[in-house]
Amino acid sequence: MAKIELKQPVVEEIKGYVQDAKSAVLVDYRGLTVAEDTELRKKLREAGVVYKVYKNTMLNFAFKGTDFEALAPHLGGPTAVAFGLEDATAPARIINDCAKTMPKLEFKAGVVEGTYYDENGIKVIATIPSREVLISRLLGSMQSPITNFARVLKQIAEKTA
Repeated sequence: MAKIELKQPVVEEIKGYVQDAKSAVLVDYRGLTVAEDTELRKKLREAGVVYKVYKNTMLNFAFKGTDFEALAPHLGGPTAVAFGLEDATAPARIINDCAKTMPKLEFKAGVVEGTYYDENGIKVIATIPSREVLISRLLGSMQSPITNFARVLKQIAEKTA
């Protein structure tokens, strides 16, 4: 069997993730212990993030012609990729949280909803809360004035009674 026939299924697998992904974050995982890597993979899996290590050439082939093609210059050295299939900021957020206790884990770059971010940009993206948290904050801030108004009316009604 020729080498290309062995590599084609891997490239197709990556293309499948690329097609469904809202974001992709590249990281350098050199120096992580097995326990740290296992912990990172567990947290990412629980958040619905696909985290894989592929050969850089395979990633390069799969990224061609997509929004993720901007990541090609960062495909050097050991590279792992985290695909955010449900929540676009989840890969960056979780990796950033893990990097606080795993100093060897480093961002390379990322693409979030079609926009390329370098290492510093992806760190900023990592500070954005999830969509659900943002919606709950918005609803809480919308509900707050109504609640305060109801309390004032109740106090006025109790005073006059």
